[in-house]
Amino acid sequence: MPTTPNIQDISRYHTHRRALSALAAMVHRGDQTLSARRYVSIAAAVAAVGGLLFGYDTGIIASALIFVTQTFSLSTAGQEWVAAALNIGAIFGALLSGPVSDRWGRRPAIMVAAGIFIVASLGCGLAPDVSILIFARLWLGAAIGATTQIVPVYVAELAPASRRGGLVSLFQLVFSLGLLLAFFVGYELSGGVESWRAMFMLGAVPAILLAFGMIFLPESPRWLLHHEHEHRAVSILYKLRGHKDIVRQELDDVLTVDAGEADGDNGASLKQRWIRPALLAALGVAAFSQLSGPNVIVYYAPIILSQAGLGHSAALLTSVSVGVTSTITTAMGIAFIDRIGRRRMMLYMLPLAALSLFVLGAVFLSSAPLTGVRLVLMVVSLLGYIFFNFGSLSVAVWLIAAEVFPLFVRSKAMGMASATVWVSDTLVSLVTLSLVEALGTTGTFWLFGFINVAAFVFVWKYVPETAGTTLEEIESALRSGTFYTNIGKQTGTRRNF
Repeated sequence: MPTTPNIQDISRYHTHRRALSALAAMVHRGDQTLSARRYVSIAAAVAAVGGLLFGYDTGIIASALIFVTQTFSLSTAGQEWVAAALNIGAIFGALLSGPVSDRWGRRPAIMVAAGIFIVASLGCGLAPDVSILIFARLWLGAAIGATTQIVPVYVAELAPASRRGGLVSLFQLVFSLGLLLAFFVGYELSGGVESWRAMFMLGAVPAILLAFGMIFLPESPRWLLHHEHEHRAVSILYKLRGHKDIVRQELDDVLTVDAGEADGDNGASLKQRWIRPALLAALGVAAFSQLSGPNVIVYYAPIILSQAGLGHSAALLTSVSVGVTSTITTAMGIAFIDRIGRRRMMLYMLPLAALSLFVLGAVFLSSAPLTGVRLVLMVVSLLGYIFFNFGSLSVAVWLIAAEVFPLFVRSKAMGMASATVWVSDTLVSLVTLSLVEALGTTGTFWLFGFINVAAFVFVWKYVPETAGTTLEEIESALRSGTFYTNIGKQTGTRRNF
């Protein structure tokens, strides 16, 4: 007995018809693939300025905290709360921004986050006491958490499969540039006890650039299709791809996958069994990206090194070298992540990150001042850790989370992944100085070394290779239960290392 089409089937049929009709009206435009490639690159670069916000305010606390401590006579716990306030706010920003970007669009949500960032940056710089400073940093964190949730999803939905890894990872590169900028600003402005105020207020500058730049960028075509704005979606997709055949194929892929989501667009959808492998991979990489210790160096390297015998100036200068190294290695990661693959880069580099931390811990076995060979070994192992950790987990973390989830839960799931990053980062921020007091510098670095080993084991077991695979192919692999095997076949790679 034939079945009667339901309302959702009819709606999807008409959505497909309208999308193809809009595409047919644009055939006269011809082949515009070169200009489309440039357009995608520009859009990804502007959106990635959100990473500059993230990087600058993550890095500036390393320099500012020394002087904030002097201004407000902070205890160890006070220092940890000033640093961690941003992370706590980011947890809520990451979780709450998902529904906002789902309802109103990726682009407006990014602009709202930039506006909050501007106000909060000024609030930090003008804070009359530590309570106001912590409150302002909570809002600053909410804005940063929102950008870490929205921007990678936005760029992943704009980018073609062959370039998605590099374009999404621009967010991490600009984050590293933000760190580097923060370290230079901190070094140049250090001196006066109140110098931290200017350090914080300068964070409003990249937020202004992001808000202004987003005015000229398009909305995500996948979001538009999902909300039945077919003509806008097709027009934007043509600008992003430049050829009718490519657009037609992508429309077919998106609309075919969307046809299988009618019963999944609800609050419990993330609990569905077939999505669990993506959740495990994304949330695990998100957690290990922070628990493995990169922000131990970013937040507390100046204080730890000062306590170990280096002067304030030398400790801050070491932070500048950390920023330079993270920028170089992230740029290298972006260049190779689509060629080598996300999984392989992590498996190649994480063991070396762990080894660097074990050597770094050994340097501090002696309580003698850091001089000569020990000083050189300390710097080399410190920068080696930054190189291998930032070049693997830190490059892949936002990319993995942005690409492994199906469209109808992508924003919510990315919010969870981003929140996991910030919860893990908050934990590290709150306990690092206490760990140094309890375990010593050596014990602390060795502990994080073992966590890097655990991260390697996790990636080996639970993270598949997704390089060169479309978002729709990844979703199809999830639905068919071949997330760990079928993706590798599609991309010419293997799950087993």
